[in-house]
Amino acid sequence: MLEPYGIEQIVSNFADPRVGCVSSRDVVIGLDGKPGGEGHYVRYEMWLRRLESKVNSLVGLSGSFFAARRDVCNDFAEDLDSDFLTLLNSVKAGKRGIIDPMAIGYYRDISDPRKEFDRKVRTILRGITVFFRNTEYLNICKYGLFSYQYLCHKLLRWLVPFFMLTSFLAIGVMSFNSLAYSILFILVFAVILYSLLIHMKFIANPIPIMRVPVYFIVVNLSILTAWWKYLKKERVTVWDPTKR
Repeated sequence: MLEPYGIEQIVSNFADPRVGCVSSRDVVIGLDGKPGGEGHYVRYEMWLRRLESKVNSLVGLSGSFFAARRDVCNDFAEDLDSDFLTLLNSVKAGKRGIIDPMAIGYYRDISDPRKEFDRKVRTILRGITVFFRNTEYLNICKYGLFSYQYLCHKLLRWLVPFFMLTSFLAIGVMSFNSLAYSILFILVFAVILYSLLIHMKFIANPIPIMRVPVYFIVVNLSILTAWWKYLKKERVTVWDPTKR
């Protein structure tokens, strides 16, 4: 659901010739009316986007609602995210993407965790596909700061689960000779196990204080799943919106 906001006000962003596309600000509300794990993550993501808008350009747009100049809406493909490609087309044209904090889209958490997990896998798989078809944007000599943003905001974020696994294994090795690391290993293992039980529906509702850690673990599990599908050459050619 979009908060009422005149289209002419959104279009006014394009008075700046350097702006190629404009993204909305997302707000996710839990089924109980309060921010859940995803809600906290989306707040963090929107904060990053505001900072990106100030220093240079966004690296991604809200797929649910964005506006763009006609000349950057091209080269679309069935298995590639149009919102991601629109932003890249803007950068290639020497323009940038920004967020409009007043254009707000409200969304509710998905009641079925499995459907939410599948949506994340589809989103990440399509994002990875776009990234590796557009590695030219890593050329810092041509795209400057955006190349750094492109690497960090996209690829490094999708590598987080591999960093997590490496850290977990390192803690496990060090736990043999350290009580502190043994306790840390047990705590981390307990959080991972608890998150998996929530994901597999063996536990109906997470403890409120555990919502963010559970969401973090499940998100990174979805990233691993997306990588596996990408390496198997699976692609999402038809986007099936998830009912909220």
